[in-house]
Amino acid sequence: MRSGALRRRLHHGDIDGRRNENYETSGLDDLDEPLLRNYDYDDEHSEGKKLEEIWDEERRKEHLHWTLLFSNLIAQWAQWIANIVLGSGSFIARLLPLLSNTQNGPNRKLIAPALSPLQEERLRNLQQRLGVPFDGSRLEHQDALKQLWRLAYPNRELPSLKSELWKDMGWQGPDPSTDFRGGGFISLENLIFFAQKYPESFQRLLHKQDGNRAEWEYPFAVAGINISFMLVQMLDLQSGKPSSVAGIRFLELLGEDEMAFDNLYCVAFQMLDAQWLVKRASYMEFNDVLKSTRTQLERELSLEDVDSVKDLPAYNLLRR
Repeated sequence: MRSGALRRRLHHGDIDGRRNENYETSGLDDLDEPLLRNYDYDDEHSEGKKLEEIWDEERRKEHLHWTLLFSNLIAQWAQWIANIVLGSGSFIARLLPLLSNTQNGPNRKLIAPALSPLQEERLRNLQQRLGVPFDGSRLEHQDALKQLWRLAYPNRELPSLKSELWKDMGWQGPDPSTDFRGGGFISLENLIFFAQKYPESFQRLLHKQDGNRAEWEYPFAVAGINISFMLVQMLDLQSGKPSSVAGIRFLELLGEDEMAFDNLYCVAFQMLDAQWLVKRASYMEFNDVLKSTRTQLERELSLEDVDSVKDLPAYNLLRR
């Protein structure tokens, strides 16, 4: 559907326990971001699908559903145990300030622990990456965009840097360089890392291959930029030394994995899509889904036995 088209349909949804039913008339020209090409999921067992493919799709949807529920359950158990420990006023509670996340909020400030030389070096390198804005006139940034296209569409011809074809990936317009804004060059690096490290998950999210999709889907590339920005805020990385609960836990992960931020980005993107499907969300609910993704990620980071990104329950959603 082109940007001038209007669409009117009856929405039925049960999101966060509330029944929503309303008519929505949408003029795509009024939106800040365009939509990706629509994929038809109305006929779940379309003509030409083999029986084995249908069963595979059903198994994938069931696995996605139960993995997300299990992830939420683990995080809730951890919070319940933390509340018991903290309520006792015990000596252990005073030694474990990170567990007070549920009582004092994930954004409260703590006294940051002393960092090892390795942690300091890796944090400094990461913050240097965060300070690089995207510059469409720089050759290396142009090359990075071309690399992303080749990873996303290995069998398609590379378009010019200004082309309507970039919209297929979920950029707002024909020039992707106008979309980065606060995301910076690191958000492009995150997308490239995702495509290289977890190509199967990257392709499934890019092409919206999991679950029953909304008629009005979120734009993939722009969603990726928003996730990068959300992580920077959540982890308090713009401070000299992170002092939020999630930020301090992230410093521990960074000591174990130099690419912890990039790996966490991939987990967050996969988690966002899982939340999107569970909530049966549509385009206008993107910000709400992004917020719930942040909340769930903060819960998982607060788990006591998480020593690396791979220990996060939602990491199991990723496929290489």
